[in-house]
Amino acid sequence: MLAAQLKEKLSAVSGKLHFPTVHLVAVSICVVILAITLTLLPSKRVEATRSSQPLELEVAAPEPALSKTDPIAALADKVAPQPEQTPPPPAAAQENWLKFKVGKGDTLSGMFDKAGLPARTALAVANAAKGKKAFNRIYPGESLQFLIEDGELVKARHVHNRLSSTIALRTDQGFRIDTIERAPDIELRYTEAVIDDSMFLAGERAGMPSRIIMSMASIFGWDIDFAMDIRKGDRFNILYEEKYLDGEKIGTGAIVAAEFTNQGRTYTALRYTDRDGNTSYYTPDGRSMRKAFLRTPVDFARISSYFNLKRKHPILNRIRAHKGVDYAASTGTPIRAAGDGKIIHRGRKGGYGNAVILQHGSNITTLYAHMNNYRRGQKVGSKVKQGDIIGYVGKTGLASGPHLHYEFRVNGVHKNPLKVKLPDAAPIRKGERERFAEMASLLLTQLRSQNGALLASSDSDKDQPHDNEG
Repeated sequence: MLAAQLKEKLSAVSGKLHFPTVHLVAVSICVVILAITLTLLPSKRVEATRSSQPLELEVAAPEPALSKTDPIAALADKVAPQPEQTPPPPAAAQENWLKFKVGKGDTLSGMFDKAGLPARTALAVANAAKGKKAFNRIYPGESLQFLIEDGELVKARHVHNRLSSTIALRTDQGFRIDTIERAPDIELRYTEAVIDDSMFLAGERAGMPSRIIMSMASIFGWDIDFAMDIRKGDRFNILYEEKYLDGEKIGTGAIVAAEFTNQGRTYTALRYTDRDGNTSYYTPDGRSMRKAFLRTPVDFARISSYFNLKRKHPILNRIRAHKGVDYAASTGTPIRAAGDGKIIHRGRKGGYGNAVILQHGSNITTLYAHMNNYRRGQKVGSKVKQGDIIGYVGKTGLASGPHLHYEFRVNGVHKNPLKVKLPDAAPIRKGERERFAEMASLLLTQLRSQNGALLASSDSDKDQPHDNEG
């Protein structure tokens, strides 16, 4: 429209004015171009439209994106302030302890004197520890250690063993006594063996400590006479504790589970501590391994003479009833009380020589004869517990060699100690049975899961006996 108006005006002008034709053509072209340009310019009333076209542009590469799996963690890593570098704590001051090992005949004041400390300091420490064995009683093999500053004792340490020590610490009010107990790490050790000659030798060959062998004999001693009942081919497998301190073995603990197969009959013992802290050994069904009496009052002795009412006496050379069992053992071998009781005789008794008689309850007595000596500190009327030492093997009285003569009487009547039925101790209490059953299952699983070599090599395994069958 605008172009037409301009053309009209140019025509009117051109009608009045006379220009050359070339000039008129040039002007017309300029007018047309100007009109087109004005047409393309947007006005305020024009709506904007958007179109898309593929453009190839070179842009800077973006920064790596945060992790899609854990964007919060990645973001935290980016914005979290760096922790301040704190210097390590200063090393503790080195304490220079003077250490002395206690020897035979050493005294507390003498040990303090070795450390250059006066007797009054030893007395102050002893008084502070009054009523305790620490510092007041020292024994060879223990050690005393001293921390001294400016000639004054700051600390004294009485080391009883690797697990127990007592420290005397100087304070403004005098010395304070502290006891330090370390608990060792406990690991279970499994051992098994077949007996060719004796249980003791079989245990030694299997690497068992003597204390564990003796403990096993005590556990099964109510059911098995280790002097008479052991046969070649008998076997045992056992779990017991080993104690470690700072990675070093320092000793053995208790037997926790054991099985002993004697003449085809298997006995199983499991250690259990009830809620009251009482510990004993039981069969898997909760019966006590402990009997009211030991079957054998002398460990690993040999039976030299059995119960025989028609035996010919070796010294008197005539028929004289032998109303007990003789256990041959070397002089000085400990003799143990067969059961809890009270000493009613302790002294010479005719052909019995040195003898002890124990009263058990109202109707049972046991006699131990031919002793070399008695246990110190006991007398008539003293109470003893099962397993307590009451004397030592000898050959006093009518004896041809060192041995123990042992008698068992019920209501005054002699019974064969090897065959008399021994009453059991109390079984697991009703309130403990569920707890015991859980523990027993775990111990049996652990014990029997490792017992394979012996069972596989034994011909008698085709017909396995029941646990502690009677």
